[in-house]
Amino acid sequence: MPPKVKITKDDIIRAAFEIVREQGEDALNARNVASMLGCSTQPIFSNFTSMDEVRYVVICKADEMYASFMKDVTDSGLYPPYKASGMAYIRFAAEEKELFKLLYMRDRSDEKIPETSDLDEQMYGMVSSNTGLDTDTARLFHLEMWAFVHGIAAMHATGFLTLDTELISRMLTDSYQGLRKQFEGA
Repeated sequence: MPPKVKITKDDIIRAAFEIVREQGEDALNARNVASMLGCSTQPIFSNFTSMDEVRYVVICKADEMYASFMKDVTDSGLYPPYKASGMAYIRFAAEEKELFKLLYMRDRSDEKIPETSDLDEQMYGMVSSNTGLDTDTARLFHLEMWAFVHGIAAMHATGFLTLDTELISRMLTDSYQGLRKQFEGA
């Protein structure tokens, strides 16, 4: 009878995720995961072909957590849906700094990134229906808003600046209304 497996794939994923969450992506290596689990590196490489595969699973798990943030803020009804997406993005950056950096502040020059995602299309549609702008103009509007939101989020994630929720909400409203006025006048 083979020996009972003590370290499961899920254990490895949980440990890797917590390492990144607490210490950042640079701390993710087989030695650190094994140390957290109290084992050798053998179970890691029995369950995964490489640390790149572990890293990919951690990215997927971080993305799931971000989606949960987005759902929670949107479902709260505190903000209109488009604004809720920005508030959730910034909240995620503030509360999960290392996971935010993993998802949105890593070098992606070697990755094939689609020009638009389902979420992007959803955002363009919200902008278009809220403002009456055509799809191409709604894309530019969203890109400008997203750059602004990402800037606030990046400042939170890096500890450069911390703003309270009410001020962030006001800033997003001001930016949205300013862009709306700009685009509707064009």
